[in-house]
Amino acid sequence: MAFMSVSRRSFLKLLGAVPVAAWGVGGRHSLLHAFAGDSQMPSKKTARVGLVHSPIYKKHVPHLSHPERPQRLDAIMEALAAPELAALLVAVQPRPATEAEIRLCHSADYVRQAKRDIQSGAETLSTGDTDVCRDSLEAALLAAGGVLAAVDAVVAGAVETAFCALRPPGHHATPDRGMGFCIFNNVAIAARYAQKKHGIARVLIADWDVHHGNGTQETFYEDGSVFFFSTHQSPWYPGTGSAAETGRGAGKGATLNCPFPAGTDGERIVAAFREKLLPVANAFKPELVLISAGFDSRHGDPLGMFHIRDEQFAELTAILRQIAGEHANGKVISVLEGGYSLEGLAAASAAHVRALAR
Repeated sequence: MAFMSVSRRSFLKLLGAVPVAAWGVGGRHSLLHAFAGDSQMPSKKTARVGLVHSPIYKKHVPHLSHPERPQRLDAIMEALAAPELAALLVAVQPRPATEAEIRLCHSADYVRQAKRDIQSGAETLSTGDTDVCRDSLEAALLAAGGVLAAVDAVVAGAVETAFCALRPPGHHATPDRGMGFCIFNNVAIAARYAQKKHGIARVLIADWDVHHGNGTQETFYEDGSVFFFSTHQSPWYPGTGSAAETGRGAGKGATLNCPFPAGTDGERIVAAFREKLLPVANAFKPELVLISAGFDSRHGDPLGMFHIRDEQFAELTAILRQIAGEHANGKVISVLEGGYSLEGLAAASAAHVRALAR
C-alpha cells in the first residue's frame, strides 16, 4: 500500500495514530517499505518529501481560546492527505530530544526551570508568555527531536527535503527563556545538532514568519557558522529584528533582518529573498538550509498583517531550494512555526510541500 493508494482517512490515521517509520543514522527505511514491503527508496526524480508528524504534538494544549491550538495540525494533515500530496510524502518518525541535545542551545538552568514549571502543573512558563499543560514537555521534546530525525534522514540521503509538521513552535525561545508560544527552539537545536553530529560547517536559517525569530537570532548572534535571515512585520511582537542587528564578534554580518511594515504584500517578501538573501547565501555557501516556516505571514492570518499568498510561499521555497541545490546537495528542512488561520495554514502548507518536492 504505497502512499498514493492510501485513502484520505487511512492516511490521517496512519500518520496520526501509530509510529510507522524509523530512520537510523544513515538508515534508509521508509514508510513505503514498512507498508508495502518495498525495499526500493523513491528515486531522486520523484523528489519525495520527508514528513515529521506525531499525535503527541496535539497533547500540548494551551487554554481553550489560544490561537496556537492542536487543530492547527489537523488542518495541515487534512490538506496533505490529498492524493497528489500524499504521493510525495515519506514518513519520518520523530523521537524525543535528549536533555543534552536541548542544551546545545538552551542553558541548563532554563531547561530545569521549564521542566519544573510544566511538571508542577503551571499554566504558563515562568519565563514568559507561553501557555503549557502537563503534557507540554513530552510534546516539546518530541518536537525538537522530530527535527533532529529529519536532519538524520536528509543527511543520510534518504530524502532530500523534509517538512516538520509539529508543535509547539520554537523560534522565539532564547537560550535562557521560553516565550511567544515557544518552549525549545527547534530550528536552532537542529542547526547545532547538524554541526555536532554530522560535521556540517555552515547552516542557513531562513525565517519568513510574520514575527521576528528573536530566539534564533540570539542563539547565533556571535557565531558566523550559522547565517540567520528573517523577513518580518515591524513594529510587531517581539520588538526585535531591526536592519541594524547584523551580528556581533565572530557573527558580525551573519544576521540579515528585513523588517517590513504592516500591509506588506508577498511580492516585496519574495524580492527580499531574491535580491538580499540570494547574494549573501551564495557567498556564505551553506551546507544545510533550514526554514522557520511561519504561515502567519499569509494573507488573512489573525496574528499578522502581511499579505503573502500561497503561490508566493512556493516561490520562497523555490529560492531556498535553489540555494540548497547549489551549495548543500539539495538539503532543506522546513520546520513549522506560526500560522493561525486553519484554512490559510492548510493551503499554505500544501503549496510549500509541493514546492519542496520539485
